[in-house]
Amino acid sequence: MWSAKAKKIALSTIIVAALLIVLLLRHFSSPSDASARGQFLRFVPVDTTSVAFIDLNELRSSPFLASLYSWAPHPAEDSEYAQFVRDTGFNYERDLDKVFLAIANHGTTSTTLALAEGKFDRARIEAFLNRSAKTVQQGSLKVYVLPGEASEKPLSIALLSAQRIAITNSENLFAALAEAVRQPDHAEWQARFDRMAGSPVFAVIRQDPALQTALGSAAPGGFRSPQLAALLSQLQWISIAGKPDGDLLRLVAEGECSSDSASSQLRDFLGGIQLLAQNGLNDPKLRQQMNPQERGAYLELLRSADIQKLDRGDTKSVRLVLSITPQFLAVASTFSLLPSSQSGDPPAVPEKKPNPHRTKSANKK
Repeated sequence: MWSAKAKKIALSTIIVAALLIVLLLRHFSSPSDASARGQFLRFVPVDTTSVAFIDLNELRSSPFLASLYSWAPHPAEDSEYAQFVRDTGFNYERDLDKVFLAIANHGTTSTTLALAEGKFDRARIEAFLNRSAKTVQQGSLKVYVLPGEASEKPLSIALLSAQRIAITNSENLFAALAEAVRQPDHAEWQARFDRMAGSPVFAVIRQDPALQTALGSAAPGGFRSPQLAALLSQLQWISIAGKPDGDLLRLVAEGECSSDSASSQLRDFLGGIQLLAQNGLNDPKLRQQMNPQERGAYLELLRSADIQKLDRGDTKSVRLVLSITPQFLAVASTFSLLPSSQSGDPPAVPEKKPNPHRTKSANKK
């Protein structure tokens, strides 16, 4: 016979588990309950270091995405992916609507939680997963576990509804979702999400030592800036957002720290880079060697840069706004910044049209 204390513990455990299941079902039962964006952004695990969100539905309707797609390289379709499309009926270019990613870096390892909304043929996807995945029951979820390759972690996949799917490389998908739901306060994350409410694509990064290491490493073309990496290491938050505006993309990057001097140094550093780049492109020798359309596109990008220092009380921020144009896409897909020894006719660049929204801000303060 169980003791009264044991019965109370068991009953409490059942009640907590039931409440978690209800919360998960409430969040994912129907897209009409609330926006997928708002629902997804509530699922930020406590140890998350970066979050990304993409609304592909909104991006697909923008003229900018059509320009980007026309200039982007189109490699031959992978045979395995083609077979996947035939088996499941799911094509991400056509059927994927929204994606949420939460990444937690733990030294040399990381965990990722991905939530997606789209058009999923549940029966065909489950049939596909049954071929190579092990099925386990986690709470209220039927989870398909795919073995990882080499040192990679296994992937856990669950179809939350006919429109939503969850994927993670953490040990327990249900626990990962339930833990995120249980978090009493997402205020720090939510404040930054709210600032980017009008952006269909954005990322928010909480201070992460891996960021300094990546930015301090040599980049393509041999660029290396330990000074920039040191400044960025003092930022508690970095937010990046993109918003189509006609045939332009407004790109906004903002870094936050608690030090007024650090934010001033970062603003001055970025302003110095902008000035040096403009002076370099105006160098007479480089002007003779560089394709005029390429040079014009890079100058246009630099001139569009707006660097501001913002004071939000406890935090000091530096915001950089850039306008990415079809002209820039055209030359960036063909040329590098370095003068080329090859000769030939310049690529055809679409005629530039005036944009009445050019001066609009890409983001809310």
